[in-house]
Amino acid sequence: MNYQNDLTFARQQDEQDPLKNFRSRFLIPRHKGEDAVYLCGNSLGLQPVSAQQYLADQLNTWQNLAVEGWFQGDDPWLDYHKQIQSSIARIVGAQENEVAVMNSLTVNLHLLMVSFYKPSSKRFKIIMEGGAFPSDQYAMESQVRFHDLDPKETIIEIFPREGEATLRTGDIIDAIDKNKNELALVLFGGINYYTGQFFDLKAIANAAHEAGAYAGFDLAHAAGNVPLQLHNWGADFACWCSYKYMNSGPGGISGIFVHEKHFTDKELNRFAGWWGYRRDKQFLMAPGFDPEMGAAGWQVSTSPIPLLALFKASMAIFDDAGGLDTLRQKSIRLTGYLEFLIQAINQELGEEAYKIITPADPNARGCQLSVVCKQNARAIFNYLAQNGVIGDWREPDVIRLSPVPLYNTFEDVYKTAKLMADALKAV
Repeated sequence: MNYQNDLTFARQQDEQDPLKNFRSRFLIPRHKGEDAVYLCGNSLGLQPVSAQQYLADQLNTWQNLAVEGWFQGDDPWLDYHKQIQSSIARIVGAQENEVAVMNSLTVNLHLLMVSFYKPSSKRFKIIMEGGAFPSDQYAMESQVRFHDLDPKETIIEIFPREGEATLRTGDIIDAIDKNKNELALVLFGGINYYTGQFFDLKAIANAAHEAGAYAGFDLAHAAGNVPLQLHNWGADFACWCSYKYMNSGPGGISGIFVHEKHFTDKELNRFAGWWGYRRDKQFLMAPGFDPEMGAAGWQVSTSPIPLLALFKASMAIFDDAGGLDTLRQKSIRLTGYLEFLIQAINQELGEEAYKIITPADPNARGCQLSVVCKQNARAIFNYLAQNGVIGDWREPDVIRLSPVPLYNTFEDVYKTAKLMADALKAV
């Protein structure tokens, strides 16, 4: 695409955008009487306009039917979670029975590791990305200690080469092969939260399996952002949150993927709960856990209907937008435009005031660009905020900016870049 550093160009792109009407289906924060430029969907997605009605409908059911709401009404609660199952399966590239909507992300990660981290005296090591989000680090450490192992001897973190910001796929594969005789699990994020790098999950899963290990993924920054094909890639398991790119609200409900090849594996441990019991006999209240077939068998607790209602509001928008493939086309153009404008700032200055550490290859990133500010980083971030740009700050000098295709515009991106240029003179 031939970008132009021009407001007229940005507005023309917005006018021609087939997704332009979807912005009106979200509530945009306000700044000094106007819409703010919200580029923080990588941290918390915006509220759908319909969310209040979806929630109100379920509150009305609770009011009018009380406990009978589980079995009566337009959307009986007993199977309410299944109404968004197909939408989620499309987003992560799974069969419907391979996904379940439940709990929160780190809780799900722990539950899945009960099944897929089974260290032995020979195979006990875990490979993960260096600099993963702390929740993953803490989860890995505590799981390892639970098995009376030493995290320092068990967890192998792979860091970028000296002088580089992102990981090379070849280095990941080499590390897996080097440790193949002791490896039990490869656990990677889909997209690194700090750099925005989208990892080659298919290659990682293949390498893990060739080494005799399980492959699992934390898709917190990938689900709803980039195309995923978990079933075809052969991932053993995955989990994600839904409050970032999938707009389910702060602390919104999470989800899991378990590949169908594990459904009948009686050797897998799991922590059981009544909600995961086989549905056709669930109300017999019989002793002995007999799991529902599929990922639903990993469910533990009763579905939280208000959280599901909020998530359902957003999933309806994804479905109406034509799914992730359509959104991805706009996402590549939007983020590419932001990259182009930032590079134009550097070219005009004759120096690199802003260094993008996110991969330049669109196939190796999602919406997010992570930008290192060479000077006055915090002051620049504050300047953007004071002028209505809501981004995300990461110590010591990184601003994360994520144009989301459902509600961001080319004009949003143009305004942000102009303010970034102005900030260099103002701070």
